[in-house]
Amino acid sequence: MLNKKQKTEKRKIGDRGESIACGYLVNCGYKIIKRNYFCKYGEIDIIAQKDGTLIFVEVKTRKNNFFGEPQEAVDWKKLERINMAMDCFLNYIKASDDYNLRIDVIEIIRDEKNNNYKINHIEDFNN
Repeated sequence: MLNKKQKTEKRKIGDRGESIACGYLVNCGYKIIKRNYFCKYGEIDIIAQKDGTLIFVEVKTRKNNFFGEPQEAVDWKKLERINMAMDCFLNYIKASDDYNLRIDVIEIIRDEKNNNYKINHIEDFNN
């Protein structure tokens, strides 16, 4: 179990990763619609739009990949929660059926040698 200091550090790493992911998405031509959307089913890190598609992005940030690739933390239970939160968001904005929808995962891994970050964008993760 993580203590309070470890949780705070983990949150800082996650926040930094989400900021990096937003910058990356904007540079790739995406429009950021919302960050950290919460509902009773869970959270969506980033909601973006590009070319008529709404993209729901799960960001996984790690200091290293000693314990596996970050995307491995996105299991079927996490995808189920993302899908339910996605439905909440679509109901909230009263979206029509005209939207194309997609779930992406962005992995952010810190390169400790030069203090940079490696970004891996996995589009349409659930298919």
